[in-house]
Amino acid sequence: MQNKEYSYKRGHTYPSGAKKNSGGINFSIFSRYATSVELLLFKKSDSRSPFQTIHLDENPHKTFFTWHVYVIDLPVGTWYTWRIDGPNEPKEAGLHFDKEKQLIDPWARVVSDKNWNRQAACLPGDNSQNAMRCMVVDDENYDWNKDEPLRISSEKAIIYEMHVGGFTRHPSSKVKNPGTFSGIIEKIPYLKKLGVTHIELLPIMAFDEQDVPQGTAELGLKNYWGYSTHSFFSPHSGFCVTPDQGTHIEEFKDLVKALHSAGIGIIMDVVFNHTSEAGIDGPTINFRGIGENIFYHHEKNDKSILHDYTGCGNTVNANHPLVSAFITSCLEYWVREMHVDGFRFDLASALARGEGGVVLEDPPVLWAIELSEQLARTKLIAEAWDAAGLYQVGSFPGHRWAEWNGKYRDVIRETLRGDKGKIKELATRITGSSDLYEHQDGLPLNSINFITCHDGFTLNDLFSYNEKHNEANGENNRDGCNNNISSNSGVEGPTDDVDIIKFRKKQAKNAIAILLLSQGVPMLLAGDEVLNSQNGNNNGYCQDNELTWIDWDLAEKNADMLRFVQQMVSFRKRHSSLMRRRFLTGNMIKGRDITDIQWHGAKLNVPLWNDPNNQILAFTLAAVAEDESDMHIVINMSDNTTVIELPELKGKKWCLAIDTAQESPDDIIRHPNQKPIKEKTFTMSGKSVIAFENIVH
Repeated sequence: MQNKEYSYKRGHTYPSGAKKNSGGINFSIFSRYATSVELLLFKKSDSRSPFQTIHLDENPHKTFFTWHVYVIDLPVGTWYTWRIDGPNEPKEAGLHFDKEKQLIDPWARVVSDKNWNRQAACLPGDNSQNAMRCMVVDDENYDWNKDEPLRISSEKAIIYEMHVGGFTRHPSSKVKNPGTFSGIIEKIPYLKKLGVTHIELLPIMAFDEQDVPQGTAELGLKNYWGYSTHSFFSPHSGFCVTPDQGTHIEEFKDLVKALHSAGIGIIMDVVFNHTSEAGIDGPTINFRGIGENIFYHHEKNDKSILHDYTGCGNTVNANHPLVSAFITSCLEYWVREMHVDGFRFDLASALARGEGGVVLEDPPVLWAIELSEQLARTKLIAEAWDAAGLYQVGSFPGHRWAEWNGKYRDVIRETLRGDKGKIKELATRITGSSDLYEHQDGLPLNSINFITCHDGFTLNDLFSYNEKHNEANGENNRDGCNNNISSNSGVEGPTDDVDIIKFRKKQAKNAIAILLLSQGVPMLLAGDEVLNSQNGNNNGYCQDNELTWIDWDLAEKNADMLRFVQQMVSFRKRHSSLMRRRFLTGNMIKGRDITDIQWHGAKLNVPLWNDPNNQILAFTLAAVAEDESDMHIVINMSDNTTVIELPELKGKKWCLAIDTAQESPDDIIRHPNQKPIKEKTFTMSGKSVIAFENIVH
């Protein structure tokens, strides 16, 4: 079909990117300072030479700052790139035009990196043999079968963070297409049984796998996590079964539709704070060659110097009108066309910065996202800090943004480790962190509670290592966080000591119990439910291998842990009192002789807030729904067995529902297998969590 050259005409400025209609394809790209633009058309994703090059004259192919052309009868499936010439004035104007560079379209729906060579793209001059390619697609004929984004209330959400590749790439996953969107579809029955309501995918927008330090690359490692986006509208080729055929969109939509059919939502981890073009010595991929002075923050007096608030070489100038519109329209596309249910924004505080890096009180891009009608029902989650020290947990601009609650993570880890003097803050964190959110009319659901995530130790490693062990990353163990708030339980790493193994598992159960008994939105790390380990590596960003892949044989080996997590998720779902939209008050509940929450220690009504040695916290939580039981919960992180007092109940008895000190299946017991506690006290093991439910007796 591409043996002929296609006729073309003026085209239109809108929409940006490549858009099909009945007569051909309209191409449009923004480049304010360009003096010459060429569109290159290719037969395949890996074609070395274009079959046609179309030179765009300013008249008629430029309108204001947009270049456009309409190619008549050009078929869907054609691959393309741009070449753009203009001033090369890095210091004076922050411009890096290079007429020999092939650029990919920032608005492209499908991008292939089959020919990509990052090192070549870092050098000036021709990179035609090593450039990425975009594909013209028609993404409007997919059969959604009436699918729509889910409407799961945030207070009922239980999030499961996963890496698309790592979830099924291990041979033990036994899926047909490991490491792909398709692989996740095969594991949906597992997700349903686990009980999570949403999966949160590490970056799936097209990213540069070659973006790693030189020493890391020399070890044959690559960018695995994907926090190096270059194409924000395209799913990543590496997660597709047939990327050479340009099936990116269809394969992702198949995953979304299958998840929704199972009642599971999908949240995307998005990286708008920086791009894979890195610092001034980084590659030219798209934005740098189109107009770097608009897309990135620069030094005022020397625009060749990029401001780096992300630790990745550049920072997106998100509050420039064009960039703000680009980001907002991109998010709306993923919701409108791809049916995603939410977004988690990596280093979101970088998006709060304006010219010169100043922190804006009301950043236009964040308010545009919050107030977008198309995003009105979409979950918005911020990692409310950046790499330059801006920390906005509890003060992130906007109202309906939820935040990764780093303070929750830290105090729970400290408590589990056995640190003393944490009881007062522990109480605040497990009741929704009112100190962070209530003052600005926030709700408990503003707090995304987590103890582990992709960045840091897994749950198993949190209780197996005192220190990080990142030597395999090729950076001499300098990378990764040094403050892990962990404890190796007596031995660094794996051990044959039965008592230590048992203690580590109990600590993992303690962590899961506290997380799922807390107000706010819980987030689990994929693999923690089966005690997956990364051998003490707390920064697996470059480890696309069995170190980071989930070993599915662990589901059988640690079946008791998996059962505990499944049952804890079920326990949470049975108790509306754990999923409150409003903060607890301590006030009496209308029509009942009980407050919504009552605090205790080992003795009733004596929480010992100011005792620096106290490591016991207990509370009675009143039921919300008519068919729900009240609960009495005790967290004992001391080493001592302790006798705790139980509140008196009229006409009811307390039944033990959770005891992390017990072996499976006695660690969590469902009614009617629960047995009433006849005494007014209960002897509780050290380093454990217990919960009681009341029943009519």
